[in-house]
Amino acid sequence: MNQNSLQARTQARVLFVDMDSFFARCEQQVNYWLRGRPVGVCVYTGQFGCVISLSKEAKARGLKAGMRLNDAIKVCPDLVPVESNPARYREFHKKIIGVLKEYCQDVVPKSIDEAIINLTNYEHIHPDPVVVARRIKQDILSRVGDFLTCSVGIAPNAFLAKLGSGLGKKPPYDGLLVIDPQNIDSILRPLKLGDLPGIGSNMAYRLERGGIHTPLEMRYAPAHRLKAIFKSIEGMYWHYRLNFIETNIASHDYKGMQAQRQISAEKRQSMAYIEQLFMTLCLTLEKRMVRHKFYCKAIAFTARYKDENRWDDAFTITTPVQDAVSLMRMIRLRMESLKNSPTPPLF
Repeated sequence: MNQNSLQARTQARVLFVDMDSFFARCEQQVNYWLRGRPVGVCVYTGQFGCVISLSKEAKARGLKAGMRLNDAIKVCPDLVPVESNPARYREFHKKIIGVLKEYCQDVVPKSIDEAIINLTNYEHIHPDPVVVARRIKQDILSRVGDFLTCSVGIAPNAFLAKLGSGLGKKPPYDGLLVIDPQNIDSILRPLKLGDLPGIGSNMAYRLERGGIHTPLEMRYAPAHRLKAIFKSIEGMYWHYRLNFIETNIASHDYKGMQAQRQISAEKRQSMAYIEQLFMTLCLTLEKRMVRHKFYCKAIAFTARYKDENRWDDAFTITTPVQDAVSLMRMIRLRMESLKNSPTPPLF
């Protein structure tokens, strides 16, 4: 399905639904006694397990996703570690998507806890997207789980709707924010480049070197200038996203997917950073698989070292998976089995 267009849209009719602290909330949904307590969902609950989702109570204590469990416990001694349950999260995800599809069929899951609802062609059925957003929030609470809250962004395209869903989690928006041609400049003005979804520290640095210091400057930069700064057509896509042109509702045919990242010598010394990167790569693959309705049947991973050695491995799996938690767990178990093997394989 491809709903992209080079025509700028001015009406805010694309909704981006982002579930709040999804894995942690799912655990609090099924276990009443976890509600109101700082909860950390981990790939495994060993001493050095990676925390992949935190309840709002844990976030309020200063914890961040990607922390190792021993470090998280130091910051928040009463943290309740819970081992992840991918099957549970998938079931809640299916129920949530079922609710969304009752409003229209143009629903595109972006990950296990995010989805786009494109109401562009449903103006007569749903004249007011804000009313739809409020009903969706209530339907999820009443029909899926009374502890499963979400934030909804509404905008003329999916990227700005996603931005709205993130900003909408903070006061005074109460989980619902509309971005349109009338307010976009005021929304972007206080933001930093890194506040835009998809702009990391390296890309922010590149933009600043190119003379772009804020999202508002980025919005008004000519497409050819952004293309030169990004050194690819991706720069033009950023111009489109910030000017109401749709670039984010599409699917492609893939036989395989990959996610990779190079790590500087300094960052290689930090296990916490490596754990965070491992989680980020798996979440990237999850989003792509969910977006294109794919499941993983084989996994390959590679680590290259500064001395030019490398570690390669690949294996098939019995039950196809689609979520980052399962990917992380299987790769970790594979690595542990190889490490503990009496005759470790040579790569």
